[in-house]
Amino acid sequence: MTLGTFAGVEEENIRVPLLPEKEQDTEAYGHKNATFLGGLLNLTTTVVGAGIMALPATMKILGLVLGLSLLVVLGFLTYVSINFLLRFSRASNAISYADVMADAFGRPGRIILQVCIIVKTLGILIIYMIIIGDVVSGTSSNGVHHTGLLEEWFGVCWWTGRTSAMFLTTVLILAPLVSFRHVDSLKFTSALSVSLAVVFVVITAGITIAKLFDGNIYMPRLLPDVTDQAAFWKLFTVVPVMVTAYICHYNVHPIRNELVKPSDMKTVVQTSLALCSTIYVATSFFGYLLFGDETMSDVLANFDKDLGVPYSAILNDIVRISYAVHLMLVFPVIHFALRLNLDGLVFPLALPLILDSRRFSLITAGLVSFVFLGATFIPSIWDAFQVTGATVAVCIGFIFPGAIVLR
Repeated sequence: MTLGTFAGVEEENIRVPLLPEKEQDTEAYGHKNATFLGGLLNLTTTVVGAGIMALPATMKILGLVLGLSLLVVLGFLTYVSINFLLRFSRASNAISYADVMADAFGRPGRIILQVCIIVKTLGILIIYMIIIGDVVSGTSSNGVHHTGLLEEWFGVCWWTGRTSAMFLTTVLILAPLVSFRHVDSLKFTSALSVSLAVVFVVITAGITIAKLFDGNIYMPRLLPDVTDQAAFWKLFTVVPVMVTAYICHYNVHPIRNELVKPSDMKTVVQTSLALCSTIYVATSFFGYLLFGDETMSDVLANFDKDLGVPYSAILNDIVRISYAVHLMLVFPVIHFALRLNLDGLVFPLALPLILDSRRFSLITAGLVSFVFLGATFIPSIWDAFQVTGATVAVCIGFIFPGAIVLR
C-alpha cells in the first residue's frame, strides 16, 4: 500500500470542527465565559421566534384540545432528541451537531446535516423578515389590507412601503446585530427578546380575559371539524408549523461550547423547553380564544383593529412593536448557526470563522442580502413554514437524532 493511499485515508477520516476542538483552544479564543443564564436566554431565543405567531392559527384547524396536547408532546420529543445529541456528543467528543453526524455517518452525514440546517435557518430568517414587513408596512389577506405601523403613523409614502421598510430595518438594525462573532455576546439582546415575547403573551392574555368577563368571547372549537376528505388532509398542514416552532438543535452545541460548565447544558435545555412550551401554550390558547375563526396565519396581523377594550389602539401598537423588535433580536441568534454551518460546508479545511475577518464579513453580508431578497418575493409565512417544517426541520429535530442512536 502506497504512501498516497495512507494519506488519502487519513485525509478522508479527519473531522474538521466548526469551532476549535480542544477545550483549552476555545478558552484561548474567549469562548468559555458563558453562564447558565446566558445559555438559557440564547437557547430560549432560538426556540421562541416566528413560530409563536403561527401557533394560534393551528388551533383554528386542530381545536384547542388536540392542538395544545400536540404542542406539549412535541416539546417533550424535542427534549428527548436534544438529549440524544448531548449524550452521543460526550461519547464521540463532538463539539457540534455536524461532528456527531460525522462520527455516525462519516463526511456524507456531516454534509447532509449542514445543508438541512442552512435551508432551515435561511427559511426561518426569511419568515422573520416577512413578519417584520407585515408589522411595519402592513399585509393583505383575502382581499383585506391590514395596516402596518408606519402606514398608521405616517400615511402611505415611499419609505413606509414594504420593501423600503425591510431594507432600512436590515441596514440599520439587523446588520449590526449579526456582526457579533460569539453567541454569548448576544445574551443581553436575548434577554430583551424573551422579555418582549412575555409582554406579548401577557397583553394578549389580559385582553382575552377582559373580553371573557364582558361576555364577548365565544366558545372556541375544542376538536377539529372534519367534514370531508379535504378537511382531514388539512389537519396535517399544521404539523410542519409546530415542528418548526421547537427546532433549536443547531444552536445547542455552540451554546454549550461557550458555557463555563458544559455539564449545565442538560439543565439549560430542560429549563428552556419548559419556558418555551409555557409561552407557546399560553399564546396559542389566548390568541385563538381572542380572534376565533378570524385568526390569521400571522396572528400579529389581527392586531390592527378595535379589540373592544379600553386603549385598544395603544395595546395594538405595543403588541406589534414588542414582537417586531423581538424578532429583530432573535434574528442574529439564528443567523449565527446559519453562518457557522455554511462556512463549515463551503470551507471545511479553513481556519475557524472567528479568526478570518474577511471571510466572516463576506459570508455575513451575503446571507443578510439573500434573506432580504427572499422576504421580498415570498408572500406568506404559512407557505414558508410548511416547506421548511415538512422537510428539513423534521430531519434536524427528530430523524437525524434517532438515526444517530440507531447507528
